[in-house]
Amino acid sequence: MSSQNIQIAQDALAVEKKDLATICEALHKEFTRASGSTIAITGGAGFLGFYLTKTLLHWNASNEVKNAIDIQLYDTFMRGRPHWIEQNLLQKNFSVIQHDITATPLAQMSHADYIIHAASIASPIYYREHPVETMDANVVGLRNLLDLAKARQTTNNPLAGLLYFSTSEIYGDPDAGNIPTPETYRGNVSCTGPRACYDESKRYGETLSVNFARQYGIPVTIARPFNNYGPGLKITDRRAPPDFARDILADNDIVLLSDGTPTRTFCYIADAIVGYFKVLFNGRPGESYNIGNDAPEVSIRDFAQLNIDAARELFDYTGSLRFANSEDTDYLTDNPHRRCPDISKARTEIGFNPHTKLEDGIKRSLQWYAGNSSAEEN
Repeated sequence: MSSQNIQIAQDALAVEKKDLATICEALHKEFTRASGSTIAITGGAGFLGFYLTKTLLHWNASNEVKNAIDIQLYDTFMRGRPHWIEQNLLQKNFSVIQHDITATPLAQMSHADYIIHAASIASPIYYREHPVETMDANVVGLRNLLDLAKARQTTNNPLAGLLYFSTSEIYGDPDAGNIPTPETYRGNVSCTGPRACYDESKRYGETLSVNFARQYGIPVTIARPFNNYGPGLKITDRRAPPDFARDILADNDIVLLSDGTPTRTFCYIADAIVGYFKVLFNGRPGESYNIGNDAPEVSIRDFAQLNIDAARELFDYTGSLRFANSEDTDYLTDNPHRRCPDISKARTEIGFNPHTKLEDGIKRSLQWYAGNSSAEEN
């Protein structure tokens, strides 16, 4: 390996180490309280599972931890078994189980104190290719977990918490009067469009969660992610951040298949992970929480340019921004024009406070991609 490649690998590892240390510091109180417990993560091989799992492994490796948190990772490995999982198989208090949560939950899960349900395809390109599997994960898989929690309510081993990953897509395309978007906004969503398999199954998943909390007292909480990006998001995922990174690392132009005017607020994954654990440990049962950044709201065109500027500084990138039309006639159908959360509820109730500046997050992401650019190692 050349000295340049060694430096790239070291920079990528440094990004992870700093992120994990920052996350664990922000969650010190919550993780201390959860010491000795078992946390099961469905869809643990995906983007969110990457730092959810690595954060717990990092916490367990801390010198001050006396009672480690047991980690159970469940996944179908539909898109392959990531290399980072193989690298950590020998870690203590970590087990990996290949299982489809839309089937009956496994016996091991009956011993978990906390369950994080992150099993769902989230990339529009892929959930449109697998709409039924997407709906099953968000409805059938969740129902299985809620039934498991219900069965344990009358035992001496009730579930302490269940986190359901919903999405900001449940809001659809809000009108200007609902930007920033609060949790109380009811949404403007198509139930039959090309994105409906994801949007509507997530909405129904929230309905399931709320009613199991009300009727049976299940301690289920709901997180609504807003445009997370950063380490763990596969470069083959086909969403904007990894697409930009792929083009940059190949020194190709970034090609937008739209006019670039839709706007988003982006939340760096290390900030988001803190939010998700806080929803799990501190959220009120049956309640939903927006987890994202409320500023800055930037156009996709400007987001692409920020990636270009960072890449020029980091890698002497020579590409530029170009525009083209997608051959997929449904590519932009039901794509929301604006996406910006009101996070005052999460700030007030669970102490969520994202702090990573967009420019810094983009640089950290590109450094990580440079050291983890193959699909198998993301």
